[in-house]
This record gives sequence, structure tokens and C-alpha cells, in this order.
Amino acid sequence: MPEGNFDAYLYDCDGTLADTMGPHIEAWVEECQSRGVNLDGNLIHELAGMPAVPTVEEINRRYGSKLDPHEIAQAKENRFFEQHLNRVKPIVTMVNHLKIAAKAGKRIAVVSGGRRRIVKETLKILGIEDLVEVVICAEDVKKGKPDPEPFLLAADLLGVKPSQCLVFEDADLGIESAERAGMRWVRVFI
Repeated sequence: MPEGNFDAYLYDCDGTLADTMGPHIEAWVEECQSRGVNLDGNLIHELAGMPAVPTVEEINRRYGSKLDPHEIAQAKENRFFEQHLNRVKPIVTMVNHLKIAAKAGKRIAVVSGGRRRIVKETLKILGIEDLVEVVICAEDVKKGKPDPEPFLLAADLLGVKPSQCLVFEDADLGIESAERAGMRWVRVFI
């Protein structure tokens, strides 16, 4: 943990609080296969933290496909929500960390590249939705991670200076976003 007295803790959701990577990868692979693109799930792992529309754009770039980014992003979200969300499990150490931090009076935000309905349902499944003051999702920002906008918006809504925020992230894009926002960070490994 970086030294310092931080006023707010900002947590990524997927891969940080919730073990969702496997179900997300399966939803991406299934959706792309249903459209004739044999997606390698390793690409989704590589792009972890990136919002869905830019993910589809990157799939198109790498596979030479012409998938409609907005249509596929929505279809993948629906597939994940309807068929895979029930398999989400907590990353117990991080969920407990958030609970302890909230009890200690830290301001808490979740900053995700995911869609709001999925993130909110995930927080409900984890039993921490009432502890999170601010939730920033893909539809809340013009530019997602690695841009600093998501973390800066969370800090602003919490009323905390970026330098007083500590970010918990599992993905390179999220860490880059935190650094560009002027925030210290902790990499989460599961």
C-alpha cells in the first residue's frame, strides 16, 4: 500500500471487487461467434477495463471484421446480464477491504468501464451497494480508461482532491487512467 492518508478509495469493479473475467470473456466469445468472428478470449483479457464500444472497434481492427460497435456492445451486455451475471463471485479480500474502509469513514467510489445496470447488479450480488457513494460507469464519461476522466469525475463527485484518492485496479488501462488523473494506485491480482 502506498504511504499516505487518503480520503477516498476508488475501486474498479471487474477483476478488482468481482471475479467476472471468465464470464465476460465467455459472453464476448459467444457473441462474436454468433456473428461469424472466432474471437480469441485472450484479446478480451488484454483489453480489460476498456469500455465495450472501443473493445468492438479493436476487435474489428484486429480481425478485419465489420461488427457494429454499438450493436455488438449492447448484445454482449445483454448476453452477460442474462446468461452469465449469476456466476459472478466476490474477490473476498477486496470486498472485505472496501467494507473496512467504509466503516473507517473513507469515501468510496466504484469506477468501471462497464455499463451501469451490470455494475449496480454486481455490487448488489457482492452485498456492498449501500457502502458505495459514487458509481462511475461507461455511460457517465465521454472517454473511458485509460483516459483520466472516469477517476477525475469520481473524485469530483466525492468532493475529494485527486491527490487524496487511492485507486485499486487490476488492469493496465485502469492504472494508466489513475496515473493520468494524478492518483496513487494499488494493483490487484487474483
